[in-house]
Amino acid sequence: MHPRIEDYALIGDEQTAALVSTDGSVDWLCLPRFDSAACFAKLLGDEDNGHWRIAPVGAGRCTRRAYRHDTLVLDTEWEVEQGAVRVTDLMPQRDQAPDLVRIVEGLDGEVTLHSVLKLRFDYGSIVPWVRRSDGHRVAVAGPDSAWLRSEPEVPSWGEDFATHAEFTVKKGEKVAFVLTWHPSHEPRPALVDPFESLRHSVEDWRAWVAHCRYDGPYRDEVVRSLITLKALTYAPTGGIVAAATTSLPEEPGGVRNWDYRYCWLRDATLTLNALLAAGYQEEAEAWRNWLLRAVAGDPADLQIMYGVAGERRLPEFELPWLSGFEGSAPVRIGNDAVNQLQLDVYGEVMDSLSLARESGLSPQPDVWALQRALMDFLSTHWRQPDEGLWEVRGGRRQFVHSKVMVWVAADRAVRTLRAHPELDGDLDGWRALREEVHREVCEKGYDPERNTFTQSYGSRELDAALLLIPRVGFLPPDDPRVIGTIDAVREELEHGGLLRRYSTTSSQLTEVDGLPGSEGTFLVCSFWLADALHMTGRTKEARELFERLAGLANDVGLLSEEYDPVAGRQLGNVPQAFSHIGLVHTALALFGENGAG
Repeated sequence: MHPRIEDYALIGDEQTAALVSTDGSVDWLCLPRFDSAACFAKLLGDEDNGHWRIAPVGAGRCTRRAYRHDTLVLDTEWEVEQGAVRVTDLMPQRDQAPDLVRIVEGLDGEVTLHSVLKLRFDYGSIVPWVRRSDGHRVAVAGPDSAWLRSEPEVPSWGEDFATHAEFTVKKGEKVAFVLTWHPSHEPRPALVDPFESLRHSVEDWRAWVAHCRYDGPYRDEVVRSLITLKALTYAPTGGIVAAATTSLPEEPGGVRNWDYRYCWLRDATLTLNALLAAGYQEEAEAWRNWLLRAVAGDPADLQIMYGVAGERRLPEFELPWLSGFEGSAPVRIGNDAVNQLQLDVYGEVMDSLSLARESGLSPQPDVWALQRALMDFLSTHWRQPDEGLWEVRGGRRQFVHSKVMVWVAADRAVRTLRAHPELDGDLDGWRALREEVHREVCEKGYDPERNTFTQSYGSRELDAALLLIPRVGFLPPDDPRVIGTIDAVREELEHGGLLRRYSTTSSQLTEVDGLPGSEGTFLVCSFWLADALHMTGRTKEARELFERLAGLANDVGLLSEEYDPVAGRQLGNVPQAFSHIGLVHTALALFGENGAG
């Protein structure tokens, strides 16, 4: 039986990440970066596409599992007839090469375990040549090399193009396995001590969590979300990927399968807000600096997303040899949405840099020159239709949210000049732009009969992004149009007590985004609804919704992109940064006065 999306836990080293199932199998791991080719791709195929399972002989799902408190170290335990055993999984912070460490510890009795390691490089398509060397099993194929060792050494054998080992542990005994990747043309990297790596990882994570300023209700959920965001950070550059996976479906068996192992500008403001409010100045600064490097250049060439180091070319292609999660094909690598025009990102970048300046992040040279260039571009291009924040593939429209974010860009530029008169800029022109955009949105993007803003000019469809109107300051929360929009979005997009991002029928979805099939509810949209309810004085309803959303996390506190309230299961890529950002932001909004130190 194929694991569900919520059956997976995340481990990582802030340069890449692995997904570990409840049956003790590592089914997804890209090396050496988040966006590198996977060497374990069972998640999107089958066992022959690569995995590494350690579990008691004959056992299935674990008895229990949990992260060690305030860490990214995962403990998975089985209680079987012969006794009890624990497998501890982690990826220690790397000095040079990435290591996957798995430590087996006997808890009771005497338990026999089986390890099967099936490496398949290039997304499960390449079977490596495996040999023995100095107590290691060494797998090599093209540019990739991986070394497996155990402490103490456990006899292993090759079978069905996989490395097998069977061993027994008694109470108190420990056996550690280390898998290390490095480029095949380079010498083997220095060995790591798996037990010291465990100790240091626990200490390092707990020291990092100790900086969190939030100590209110749902602290464990907030901390888990912050740890997840940290784990999705590419430490060398500060970029934060949207998720650790590609092609986990928005509809089981459907085609809405996208690669999320890249950094979206749209997440910038909310990420900065969450990190700064929780007390993580260093991470906020690293993210801001990544943003500045990524968007440097001609504002006309601004992209909606970039690679973890700021790469611009993210060509989309399909992997036909992978069947997809639960048969959800195609499996896609890269993302063609990188070539779309999405005017809202200009507003998000302007808002982020304004927030950074107001929050006292270290000043960076030429930031204002960049912001002026962005405003010069918007001043002459803001009337264009675009693909909008949902990256639709059904043609460009005059999306209301995009225009609202153009207003945000102009508003932040005006505010910056007022607060810093020493800066040079077109105050009158930007003020006029702000007023013109505001007037047009209120005239063309608002339906007076239904008392709601709409998804695009002249349409009747609604969009959950309209819930952001009061949060960005476009209209005050008590404006009747804001309250009407919240109520209309809630009524029309509600599904099982949660929100879809737009449209409620398959035909409407196809018309808007050009794709067949349907999808689940978007978790971040429901967090936006909770924020909007709170801002309009309906805090009790907001807290009830937040409590339900927090309860949708899996057993180790992870949220995916979407949720199916009918089937009661997670959908989409996991863990989803946007969902966890939403959780942190809403928790701080609802409980921050009592919880933030």
